[in-house]
Amino acid sequence: MPIPDYQTLMLPVLRLAAEGETRVADVSDRIADDLGLTQAERDELLPSGRQRVLHNRIHWAKFYMSKAGLIASPARGRFVATDKGKALLATSPERIDVALLMQEPEFREFYRSEGAAAEENGIPAKPVQDASARTTPEEQIDVAYASMQAALRDELLQRILSNSPAFFERLIVDLLVAMGYGGSHKDAAAQLGRSGDGGVDGIVNEDRLGLDRIYVQAKRYAPGNAVGRPDVNGFVGSLVGLGATKGVFVTTSTFSQPARDFVKHLSQRVILIDGKELADLMIEHGVGVRSYRTVEFKRLDEDFFGEE
Repeated sequence: MPIPDYQTLMLPVLRLAAEGETRVADVSDRIADDLGLTQAERDELLPSGRQRVLHNRIHWAKFYMSKAGLIASPARGRFVATDKGKALLATSPERIDVALLMQEPEFREFYRSEGAAAEENGIPAKPVQDASARTTPEEQIDVAYASMQAALRDELLQRILSNSPAFFERLIVDLLVAMGYGGSHKDAAAQLGRSGDGGVDGIVNEDRLGLDRIYVQAKRYAPGNAVGRPDVNGFVGSLVGLGATKGVFVTTSTFSQPARDFVKHLSQRVILIDGKELADLMIEHGVGVRSYRTVEFKRLDEDFFGEE
């Protein structure tokens, strides 16, 4: 079953906190067992890969309830239900969510100040029952980041296709050098773009000393025009003829499944880089993109406040 959103988790988290001091990890295991979550669901990570989804949602359920005075943290990493939290449970609520917490003056003040801070940064305040209120702040950040990355990826591929084949060759040189291949930019540029080797567009050194070489093929295809097995087979044949053991085939489109299956069991090491991966590598290594805004997030330093 899907992992419940953080508001749905508020009631079970408070119930477990009412049993005595506990930790997020312990609560996570109990809730996962009660829900019958699979191991894969328990281990599911946020898009950032930095935290488990279930842990993150339990953390925010706990945090918001603490702002309403329902939960207290008597020791580092531990939390427990307050008298107010236990009193709420005594009413047998069917659900605890942000709308219910808004009945508490201290939470109302916190929630409104949180919304005001967002508006100061140009983010419209969200209604309590807005769909995005079901996701935690980290999830909202990750979704927004993924959307911006996808838009940038598409824009990069469109710009590549609108430029000349010579520009595409220079782009491959820039990317390989940025990734640490080819020695100097001059050396890589001198090797790449030399056609005539039958299916090979260029050669780059794998290291600065040139102890091994990587043969490169690049095809600037429009989306929907996949590179098929015959093209990849021709490239591999060229590698065999040159006595080469390593090759990289780059395209702005995609590779057909037969083409991908073909390279899996070759004696040569052939890497296929499609348009999506090409754009992702450009973003990762700063080729054709630039940073325009950096947002730094900080967490509480528990060690700073320890008095042991």
